Amino acid sequence: MILEVAVLNIKPGLTSDFEAAFKEASSIIASMKGYISHEIQHCIEDDHKYMILVKWKTLEDHTVGFRESAEYQEWKSLLHHFYEPFPTVEHYKVVE
Repeated sequence: MILEVAVLNIKPGLTSDFEAAFKEASSIIASMKGYISHEIQHCIEDDHKYMILVKWKTLEDHTVGFRESAEYQEWKSLLHHFYEPFPTVEHYKVVE
């Protein structure tokens, strides 16, 4: 299992619109091969900051299967215009 982590900085005044768009986009990511689960957290100290955590079966399920899909283009059109700056995405694995 791989954990995708991204910190999202949302442009001022757009957090409500972002949350609504993310609800719609959630069904896109949830339908992808290798998807396990996801959640989004809203920062307490910074109202314009969120963290998305997505569990994937493999790294390639995210980096190839999702990012190179037509569904990713829909995800991108729903969400990417809210970010400033564009988020860094990192992947983690459990230490055994």
